[in-house]
Order: sequence, then C-alpha cells, then structure tokens
Amino acid sequence: MKHKIAILGASGYTGAELIRLISTHPSMSISALSADRKVGMSMENVFPHLRHLMLPKLTKIDNIDFSLIDLVFCALPHATSQKIVKQLPCHVKVVDLSADFRIRDPLLYEKWYGKQHDALDLQERAVYGLTEYYRKDIKKTNLVACTGCNAATGLYPLLPLIEDKVIDTDEIIIDLATGVSGAGRSPSEGIIHSEVSEGFHAYNIAKHRHLAEFDQELTKAANKNVEVTFTPHLLPQNRGILATIYVKGDANKIHQSLEKRYNKEIFVSILPLGEAPATRHVRGSNFVHIGVVPDRRTGRCQIFSTLDNLTKGSSGQAIQNANIMLGIDEAAGLLMAPMFP
Repeated sequence: MKHKIAILGASGYTGAELIRLISTHPSMSISALSADRKVGMSMENVFPHLRHLMLPKLTKIDNIDFSLIDLVFCALPHATSQKIVKQLPCHVKVVDLSADFRIRDPLLYEKWYGKQHDALDLQERAVYGLTEYYRKDIKKTNLVACTGCNAATGLYPLLPLIEDKVIDTDEIIIDLATGVSGAGRSPSEGIIHSEVSEGFHAYNIAKHRHLAEFDQELTKAANKNVEVTFTPHLLPQNRGILATIYVKGDANKIHQSLEKRYNKEIFVSILPLGEAPATRHVRGSNFVHIGVVPDRRTGRCQIFSTLDNLTKGSSGQAIQNANIMLGIDEAAGLLMAPMFP
C-alpha cells in the first residue's frame, strides 16, 4: 500500500524537489498538487525536467479532497502555512517546510518574523524537524516543522559539542555560504544571474531569521543562553551550503564527540580528522558531511559542515520526517548518491 501525498506549493524549488524524490519512493504516491498562481497547468509546463512523470495538474488548495490524503507537505511561503494547516482535517499528517512552526515562543516568532502567529495551538505542539534529534517526538506527532537549511547546517556539528561540553559556548562564529536556490523561485533583482555571478557577498548580517533557530536549539542543548555570531554569504551557484565554524576547544575531543554522536546515523558522515568537505560531494543528496581541522593555535579549530539546501536542508529532510510519521523505513526514497560532477 502506498500513502497518498499532497504537495501544497508545488511550483517552487522545494515542491519540485519533493516531486523528484517521491517519484521513486516505494511507499508514497502523489495524489494532489497545488500552486495558486499556476492553477490548471501541468507540471511539465512548470518544470520540464519532470515531464516523464504522470502527475496530477496543479489546482487550488480548496479543490483538494483531503479526506483521501494521508500526509501533506506544505511548501508554501512563510506566514501562509499556519492559515492552511489549521483548516486541514485532523487525520492528515503535516510536514511544513516554511518557518511558520519552527519557533516555539510566540513572542520570539513575532520578533523575528514581524507578525503575530495565527495558529498558536498548532505552534505549541509542532515538533522541530531536525530528524536526528527529534526522532521520537516526530514519530508521535501530526505536525513537523522542518528546519531552516542554514540552521540545520550549523546545528548538526554544534549540538553534540555543546551537549558534551567540549567547546566554549561564548566563542562560536559561523561563516556560511549558500547557493541561490535558497532564496526561492520568485523573481528578485538580488538573485538574477547578472547580480549574482562572478561575485560573493554577505547578506542579512547579524539579523538573519535562522538566528532564532540557533538561539532556540543551542540554548536548549546547553541549558543556558547561547548566542552565536552568524554571517551568511551568497554563493554564485544553484545548490549547496558550506558552513565554516570557528570554535575554542580541543580538535581531537571535538572530532571524537562528533564521531560518537553520528556513528549510527545514515545521513551524517564525519570525515577523518584534518579533512574538509565540499558542497559538490553532497549535491542532490540527503547527506551531511562534517569535517574538523585543527587550527595552528592550540585549543582552537575549524569545523566544516555541508549539505544540499534543497534536499537535506529542506525537501529530503521533509521526506525523512514523513517516513517516520508514517511508520516506514526512515531512509526510504533517500539513499540516492550525490550528483557528481
């Protein structure tokens, strides 16, 4: 038996990535696709690379019969999901790819996203979707809030180190570079080819919204307030995130802590000490590569973390969480090798 899936917001990059991954999933079938601005269009017109698939036409959300749906992926813009999710039937499981349910404190949500939350009861019971840390809660919930892609890239290496107390939580600097697809598919002057190619620049300095997730999850892990310095940069490439994290701590202990935490995880690989990962080695996959390199100064090191922002940072993570919610193999549909070159 295949679980019937609906994807809301299927005309965006994360929607297309969900379709690509689910098309070969052994236990899921796509029953409905929505995209309000492209209603009535076929997916082959919106995304020609999906032409070979037999997919339903794009429709309005109101026209979907959710009584026939087992799980919904919400790939909708921020502040849209909360309005839609609260109207769905109780039996429908939801994996939300927006930021609407990531922040537990409604006041902090309002601070970072500039508006009050419209579904406080749902926000309170939503489970944060960093799969390897919330697996047990994800299994029992009907609503998962997938992480921000930048946040996931930094949290994977930092959470074990904070829990094991092998780094100084007052001295964490994250320099992160991300591909252009992280900004979405909507037209914007700042992400057109001539503005992005042949250049490299920082953006949202000291005010990126994913800081709220870092604050929330790192503070929880440390059981005290933790605030990191985080600067994102825009890479002139489509996919991929690479975080360079500067910490104070012994490189050997840091490497051992990461190996111990992730030695049984399918999708997180710790590279040999002294080796740094590259975005091209995880492209199009659900894998995370983490490397630890000692600094020339004793007691300091650099940690490198990379993942594909559209896969492990978003749609792949969403499917991994959905697999758990539906009680099927967590890795189902996600063991494809990275695309290289």
